[in-house]
Amino acid sequence: MQISVATEADTDELSVILGEIEHYYGGEPVPGDPEQIRRALFSSSPAATVLLARDGDNVLGLASYTPLWPAAGAETSLFLKELYVRESARHRGVARALMAELRKAAADSGCSRIEWMADADNPPALDFYEALGVQPHSGKVFYRVAL
Repeated sequence: MQISVATEADTDELSVILGEIEHYYGGEPVPGDPEQIRRALFSSSPAATVLLARDGDNVLGLASYTPLWPAAGAETSLFLKELYVRESARHRGVARALMAELRKAAADSGCSRIEWMADADNPPALDFYEALGVQPHSGKVFYRVAL
């Protein structure tokens, strides 16, 4: 398995995976808009970085992240927005490998921590994070407003 940063050449594959993620969370398995993906990830001011786990040409999963500032004082944290492993690749160490690469990316960029959220009704994700030895942090309340 190799893990690398997604490039613009991965746009169509990212589109398909975004549809799979939407379906996983109960939505329709509609692929993401390739043009929107290009603007979000490969413009002069990208909104996120995506790591792809591959077995040869086969994409097994992804981790999408962005820096957050400030974290503590003037430090930066790395925020994991999405960790997703395709169903056929689950329980093969893909998520663990993506998290290890994410930790390396955070350390390499001088981040003081990694932060993320998991849906309370997603037992596989909660079990995975517990298996990593990470405890939930209850010090925040999550808000969302639609635009």
